[in-house]
Amino acid sequence: MVQATPLLLVLFLALGAHGLAVKKCELTGKWKNDLGSNMTINEINVGNGEFNGTYFTAVSTFPEPIKKSPLVGSQHFPKLSQPTFGFTVNWSFSKNITVFTGQCFVDKHGKEVLKTMWLLRSHAEKHGDDWKSTL
Repeated sequence: MVQATPLLLVLFLALGAHGLAVKKCELTGKWKNDLGSNMTINEINVGNGEFNGTYFTAVSTFPEPIKKSPLVGSQHFPKLSQPTFGFTVNWSFSKNITVFTGQCFVDKHGKEVLKTMWLLRSHAEKHGDDWKSTL
């Protein structure tokens, strides 16, 4: 029984050390995706997880010049080390709106990465055109 105690202590210390090495993923700051779009997330409200910022897309199928657009969102609260979040972008250069949902991860190299899915809603002129307004 005496011999098992040091082994358990070593195992416990190894598990504890691993837990301390986990880096926290922070949404606040500047982000850029593979297509060159960029986003800035301002300070997150620690009371409710809400945030705002701007999004500048590098790609668009619309003829209007691309403009920086406002975003508002919420991070799952209380803050997790790799939090889930959602935000809405109200495009300044079109009649569209996009919602994003995702999670902030820290990869094996310690780099913060956002993994998201999005849904874009275009303005429909009439009820019958609704079917083609969501991408």
